[in-house]
Amino acid sequence: MTRHWDHLLLDATLATFTGDVPYGLIAHGAIALHRGRIAWVGPQGELPADAVERTAHVDYLGGALVTPGLIDCHTHLVFGDNRAHEFDLRLNGASYEEIARAGGGIVSTVKATREASEDALFAQALPRAQALLADGVTTLEIKSGYGLDLDTERRMLRVARRLGEALGISVRTTFLGLHALPPEYRDDRDAYVAQVCDDMLPTLAHEGLVDAVDAFCESIGFTPAETRRVFERATQLGLPVKLHAEQLSDLDGAALVASYRGLSADHLEHLSDSGIRAMAAAGTVAVLLPGAFYALRESKLPPIAGLREQRVAMAVATDCNPGTSPLLSLRLAASMACTLFRLTPEEALRGVTVNAAKALGLSDRGTLAIGQRADLAVWHVREPAELCYWIGGSNVLRDVFLGGAPLAPQA
Repeated sequence: MTRHWDHLLLDATLATFTGDVPYGLIAHGAIALHRGRIAWVGPQGELPADAVERTAHVDYLGGALVTPGLIDCHTHLVFGDNRAHEFDLRLNGASYEEIARAGGGIVSTVKATREASEDALFAQALPRAQALLADGVTTLEIKSGYGLDLDTERRMLRVARRLGEALGISVRTTFLGLHALPPEYRDDRDAYVAQVCDDMLPTLAHEGLVDAVDAFCESIGFTPAETRRVFERATQLGLPVKLHAEQLSDLDGAALVASYRGLSADHLEHLSDSGIRAMAAAGTVAVLLPGAFYALRESKLPPIAGLREQRVAMAVATDCNPGTSPLLSLRLAASMACTLFRLTPEEALRGVTVNAAKALGLSDRGTLAIGQRADLAVWHVREPAELCYWIGGSNVLRDVFLGGAPLAPQA
């Protein structure tokens, strides 16, 4: 008998994130997987009559919720050591800027990361990636930016690639050379920016280690003019850009990245109306990072109403990093986006699926539709809102499919 499909999931509640109904919900649905892609999806009653007989593996889910595999579109997952002591300092009154200007912050992680071997960085990052996979994440973005020299940036990006290979998940790498000014360039900013543009970025791109380019455009980071220099070089190399923008102040970073048709502008607590309009016109995704907002005890909310009004796609990510968002649950980030930023559960879940895919420039995932990658998460819940309603917990995820292959949840 010729097989139609490799795998068929029956009696499922499908959150497809397609169509006009909330969540794209199909209450009594079925989904077929074949050769790593979704081959059929819809109401179970519309399946071909011989579907079960012609499928290699059939699972009956008893009404369990199926979503696209979650996508964490903004992380700094690879780094040396941690900065728990800064958490203590902030709770004793020190600000993020004060810690950074005193030699802490990003620069302290740079020192630890430079001192770590590739294998050591991989060993430290692996359990973090496994924690995200255990939370339903099947696609992950990982930034460099804790090396700030060619050799260490290369090690970080190589580790990011290794994590994807080791776990079978999709990893998109982002070069973040303009993350902080390294100590050896403290008195020559221009020389460092030139080093990023003329040596580091083209070398790493040539080695196939870079999928996108980012920068930290902020008063304690890099100026719009410096950011524009690296964006120009990225454009020459055919690489898409994204930006840490308007987290602590408004430097018109969102409009800057939008002018390059950038994939995303991230953080955005101080985003202006003109920045929103620029993002809307360019199709640039707003990536919301409630973990950093929470950890830094910020009070200025991103302009959610304005983003809604201009129909800017909103994604949600963990921003997992050692200093300002040591968050290892994308589902918790979605819950935070609801409670702190007042997103609806549907907005938050679109933010970790279809809109997160858009923020990475990926059109082959994020929805349950024919032809999409067969990256799925099966949950011990029946209503999509439960994924944002439950605060934490390790018993929510039931199964993960990576490229159509079932994978037991990681511990």
